[in-house]
Amino acid sequence: MMASSYNAKEEDGHHSGSVGPGGAGAVKSRKPDNTAFKQQRLPAWQPILTAGTVLPAFFVIGLIFIPIGIGLFVTSNNIKEFEIDYTGMDPDSPCNMCINSTTPCRCSIPFTLEQPFENNVFMYYGLSNFYQNHRRYVKSRDDSQLNGDKSSLLYPSKECEPYRTRNGLPVAPCGAIANSLFNDTLELIYYYPNKSSMSIPLVKTGIAWWTDTHVKFRNPGGNNNLTAAFKGTTKPENWQNPVYELDPTNPENNGFVNEDFIVWMRTAALPTFRKLYRIIQKKKDNLTPTLPPGNYTLEITYNYPVISFDGHKRMILSTISWMGGKNPFLGIAYITVGSVCFFLGVVLLIIHHKFGNRNNNADIPN
Repeated sequence: MMASSYNAKEEDGHHSGSVGPGGAGAVKSRKPDNTAFKQQRLPAWQPILTAGTVLPAFFVIGLIFIPIGIGLFVTSNNIKEFEIDYTGMDPDSPCNMCINSTTPCRCSIPFTLEQPFENNVFMYYGLSNFYQNHRRYVKSRDDSQLNGDKSSLLYPSKECEPYRTRNGLPVAPCGAIANSLFNDTLELIYYYPNKSSMSIPLVKTGIAWWTDTHVKFRNPGGNNNLTAAFKGTTKPENWQNPVYELDPTNPENNGFVNEDFIVWMRTAALPTFRKLYRIIQKKKDNLTPTLPPGNYTLEITYNYPVISFDGHKRMILSTISWMGGKNPFLGIAYITVGSVCFFLGVVLLIIHHKFGNRNNNADIPN
């Protein structure tokens, strides 16, 4: 007869034998470690909002923000801007004849500057109702190709479809952004009081970000012999010239490092935007204004169609200040926030003065 033993604790899942640490029967404790972090004993600071702390904060914010806002607003208003819409929608516009033209069309718009433009003057082109922020449009590019990678030059990214290849050849640069490059040509003519005229010199370099021209955009094989570097590729469908002939007069501003191209490739966040086109530099040791008041003519080579998407084209002349271009929103925002804080401070001060001591003076029953 075999001997058998019975233990009620073992039947209930308890073992009578003791097991040392690390043994098979050891039960791991679920208690958090005894540290200041896990036991929530870290020192903490919880501010107590009282009238003595909140009211001064509101008044200080108001007294700081309002003068800053006024300064920003005044500075922005001192920036001179002049704008011309040359879309040609008006039948009386000189550019009306170019709206439906399928070939490059030239038109001229005379205008008058009432005030002089001092220092450097920046010329922008502006577009309206053009959604550069569309998701598929923004993705339609190949950054490796634009950085000079030779394999991407011949085998562009699939993100560029349907502007990836054309006639069996890879497109350089590929994508919808490059294909829609702005290609109007703008020139300024100044008329002296004696009726003689002068073409205003426009500087086409220095308009793009330094990081773009020196880091993000590069030509394959450098800037030497771009014709050979782009051999085996074709231009985008809407371009008139291949990428290596964007600026034939300046090899350092040609190909993927062309600054007009780089400025366009930095997509805008809103459907109405402006992009820097040229710089009119003030001559050194010259006391005359960069653009004196008088009569001018804007000469336009009209290439870029905008009627299909109900867009508008503009030319903007602007000066800048220490805060950049004209932007009244920032000053208005500072004034608004400061005024609201100051108003809330006055309201809370009245409420505190009228009702703040009521509980302290009331009789508390035993």
